[in-house]
Amino acid sequence: MKKIFLSLLFASFSLATFAQNMLGSNEKTDRAKSLRGALTDFRTCYDINYYHLDVKIDIDNKSVSGSNEFVFTATKDFENLQFDLFENLKVEKVVYKSKELPFTREFAAVFVKFPKIKKGSKDSFTVFYSGNPTIAKNAPWDGGLIFKKDKSGNPFVSVACQGLGASVWWPTKDHQSDEVDSMLISVSAPSDLDCIANGRFRGKTDLKNGYTKHNWFVDNPINNYNVAFYIGKYAHWTDTYDGEKGKLTLDFYSLKEDSAKARPHWDADVKPMLKSFEYWFGPYPWYKDGYKLVQAPHLGMEHQSAVAYGNRFMKGYLGRDQSGTGHGLKWDFITIHETGHEWFGNNITTKDVADMWVHEGFTTYSEALFTESTQGKTASENYVIGQRRNIGNKNTLIGVYNTNTEGDGDMYNKGANIIHTIRQLINNDEKFRGILRGLNKTFYHQTVTSAQVENYIAKQSGLKLNKVFDQYLRHAKIPTLEYKIENSTLKYRWLTDVKGFDMPVKVSLKAGEYSLIKPTNDWKSIKIDGSVNSENFKIDRNFYVNVKKAE
Repeated sequence: MKKIFLSLLFASFSLATFAQNMLGSNEKTDRAKSLRGALTDFRTCYDINYYHLDVKIDIDNKSVSGSNEFVFTATKDFENLQFDLFENLKVEKVVYKSKELPFTREFAAVFVKFPKIKKGSKDSFTVFYSGNPTIAKNAPWDGGLIFKKDKSGNPFVSVACQGLGASVWWPTKDHQSDEVDSMLISVSAPSDLDCIANGRFRGKTDLKNGYTKHNWFVDNPINNYNVAFYIGKYAHWTDTYDGEKGKLTLDFYSLKEDSAKARPHWDADVKPMLKSFEYWFGPYPWYKDGYKLVQAPHLGMEHQSAVAYGNRFMKGYLGRDQSGTGHGLKWDFITIHETGHEWFGNNITTKDVADMWVHEGFTTYSEALFTESTQGKTASENYVIGQRRNIGNKNTLIGVYNTNTEGDGDMYNKGANIIHTIRQLINNDEKFRGILRGLNKTFYHQTVTSAQVENYIAKQSGLKLNKVFDQYLRHAKIPTLEYKIENSTLKYRWLTDVKGFDMPVKVSLKAGEYSLIKPTNDWKSIKIDGSVNSENFKIDRNFYVNVKKAE
């Protein structure tokens, strides 16, 4: 029976492949995106509890080989499930209860046929695989493995795969909605090199073949793209931080050749940063796994509990201040930004990448909050307002759901300015801080939707924000306040895509002062001081809106 089933299975797979080849490129692309991004029954039928990724990194051949054990709980009765692995990597076999299971592949989706699995049962299977993974050409903006050398010619190897997906290098259920509860990461690397990964070090084993297996255990939920490794010749030193939940272990890994400049550079930022972020966002989310900062062969990435760093030990963003204010040159952009993701992106993870503005908007605003903690509130305002010069307002921040499609790149700086504008509407910094901390407490170690975050902020602030979020997130343009001044009377209205838009805003009704008005899409009027005219009328700069003088 098994041989007959396999023959039929692979025959049907050949027909499916033939059919795919007959499809147009757009149809094929749409199908691949759907398989990657959609939550079908083949994915929702099981909840991932634990992974053991056991992988060998062959640096000379730029290849990987190994296995991943999937431990899961069935959420319904099923006989077929999907996991993901890029097409250029070979699935050697899928083993369940010591027997190989039949499977088919469509693009990066792998469909496995099981004996009937009952709802509520806890079970496991192991995928064995090998091949040459995609090599990143410009990490971290594209994805894949990175094979470089340090200045002394030693291998310097890592991975960055946000957006592209973890299945670019290991078999996994590659969807952000289902985070594994814990994970053992075993990486075999040449014995003369060090290997760091997420979580806590659990020891290493000499494999007697020129390779050593390094074991790292993650004792918290982790999203797939955060799973990472770093291979090279590293210096390692430790410290502790007295945080809100006790002593937090700090581990630093730089290349040996860079350790002399790495230590003082990281010392300048890390503890003040943790103090600031715990003040604004609540306790660091991964006390069990500790905090690590690891030098990487790319610019940086928020790899959970093992933050990737590649900013060349410079202040700013490779020595530049993206806000143009100078405030960003007083701290290291990558250390601050990527660590900010430990709260927004890692602790709070969006179920669908279409909602990635939640990760990037709040984390970009963390830069402004760190600036506020260290340089004062005016400097913070200058910084976030300065970031507006990088915003294009060409497309929406919310992407296309169920297709693994992110929103526009404005999600960083525009996202931060949305949050800053909402802070003005709340008009109470303690309440605003309570909302930031409340988000991280309420959605602690969870996956969420943008709607959940929006509704939480609205409820806790007591403000009606649905139209505000709709305009800023679901339309490309920001609100425009149209106005005209005649005979000491200000006439004003909002020009917006969202009907019934009624966000309050502060304007100069008197020279040198700002007062709150409540425009709608219909013209309103209010008497103003004679010192204000069309030339000196202003909107409070902290509100991210356009202003237009009516003809």
